[in-house]
Amino acid sequence: MSPTDPPAALDDAPTLAARRLDDLADRVACANSANAAGAGGDRDTADGGTADAALDVFAPATAERIGSVPACDTDTVDAAVERAREAQAEWAATPARERAAVLDRFGDLVLDRREELLDLLQIETGKSRRTAVEELFDVPTGCGYLAETAPGVLADERRASVAPGVTTATVTYDPVGVVGVISPWNYPLTLSMADALPALVAGNAVVCKPDEKTPYGALALGELLEVAGLPDGLFQVVTGEGSTVGPALVDAVDHVAFTGSTETGRVVAERAGRNLVDCSLELGGNNPLVVLDDADVDEAARGAVQACFSNAGQLCLSAERIYVAEPLYDAFVDAFVRETERLTLGTGYDYDAAVGSLIDAAQLDRVQSHVEDARERSSTVLTGGRARPDVAPYCYEPTVLADVDPDATAACEETFGPVVSVAPVPDTDSAIAAANDSPHGLNASVWTGDRDRGVDVAREIDCGTVNVNDAFLATWGATDAPMGGFGDSGLGRRHGPEGIRRYIDSRTIGVSRVGPLTFPERVPTEWFVRGAFAALSLGRRAGRAMRRLKRRIRGR
Repeated sequence: MSPTDPPAALDDAPTLAARRLDDLADRVACANSANAAGAGGDRDTADGGTADAALDVFAPATAERIGSVPACDTDTVDAAVERAREAQAEWAATPARERAAVLDRFGDLVLDRREELLDLLQIETGKSRRTAVEELFDVPTGCGYLAETAPGVLADERRASVAPGVTTATVTYDPVGVVGVISPWNYPLTLSMADALPALVAGNAVVCKPDEKTPYGALALGELLEVAGLPDGLFQVVTGEGSTVGPALVDAVDHVAFTGSTETGRVVAERAGRNLVDCSLELGGNNPLVVLDDADVDEAARGAVQACFSNAGQLCLSAERIYVAEPLYDAFVDAFVRETERLTLGTGYDYDAAVGSLIDAAQLDRVQSHVEDARERSSTVLTGGRARPDVAPYCYEPTVLADVDPDATAACEETFGPVVSVAPVPDTDSAIAAANDSPHGLNASVWTGDRDRGVDVAREIDCGTVNVNDAFLATWGATDAPMGGFGDSGLGRRHGPEGIRRYIDSRTIGVSRVGPLTFPERVPTEWFVRGAFAALSLGRRAGRAMRRLKRRIRGR
């Protein structure tokens, strides 16, 4: 694993300067509030000074401070939500196709401004340029899907009525109001927009709280949304400590979309429940990868590298447990270690490096402690297993562990770093059982030479998304299909029609063509009841006969 030269924060970022980061910080909803750090013009700037109620932002690639953003408080969060609520009423009355057209233009602007957005991603997260491209690509792709699909999803629907020909039933959809999006630091562009854009196209306003470590990407995207034609106030960003801004946002909005740890997700869900507002949560995972006995070893090894070490393992969908059929175990381990050792490390603004930095010192400490605990329990480090400060302050080598004790921290908890364990299993049933031996169920990967067999195995794995002969893109990239977790990995789904419908309330309108549906006045009640039950029985028999006929026609 060879390093590439790390940048010197802003000096080497091709399109960025301190002034640009300051301008983005001025877009924070509380930047001009008396409760925020920007009051009186005293907000901290990227090139000097500090101020109260401001949060410093650091570049993981160099550990240098690159700027600061206001630390909003409860009052300013409330004010931002109220402003969003005022703007939302007119937006909700805007036809869905016009709302969709704004998102379509936004997707074009993201592509046009991609170089600056890539630089922002890298300077905030320390990820490699290759990983940044994968993340940024996702945003316009999602815009295209929503522009095409959302108007149909949101259109009124005729449903079967209680008495066809006599009554009608129509379902209409209204936006819930203001959506609070709490997004994480690992994929700050994708995971803020994957929640915010469907909320906007459904007619809602959005108040986004990005992670304190990565505020600038959400601010830059908010700027582009306005350029695309989104009315003022509909997408606002509040920055600050999660312990202050998070609860205030949950208490003020009509739906909460949260991405983060399972522990915090439980707190968010509990608070939302007390407020009787809905929430959608993508939480932690301890994702399995299964190599069946008919898999192509080299192909599986290459796929496992992508599954385990993309974004330095800081990926909710990342594989942290690999189970290999015993006949292939030795060959797979050799190939996997070989492919892992080919990875290049670096944080430069080019495409030379495959794996970038961890986000900060706390994440590095977590990764190191998991590996050291495994070592102390007699695990074997097949490759990696050490920090690389020569590459970047928080860089850690992609690490493969074998013989991991089931009670080791790395086996029981999500490491969220470039660390994976590999173990043999005697047969397919054992592989499935091992894959399901976790309270989490976010993503899984199955490798086989028989795709039909892979699908059969996928059906037995308790995860919201399961990829056959792919790491995670086959499911995540399928924007028309729902994505979310089982068990401790979350509630609700993003992507697909399901990702839009979480942000709407349904209303059923029933119309009678004959007046009130009740016992008729001119027919004896007993006769009417007998006739009604006879009609119901006849209708049920006719329905069964029709279903049988349809099955025969379909060859079933």
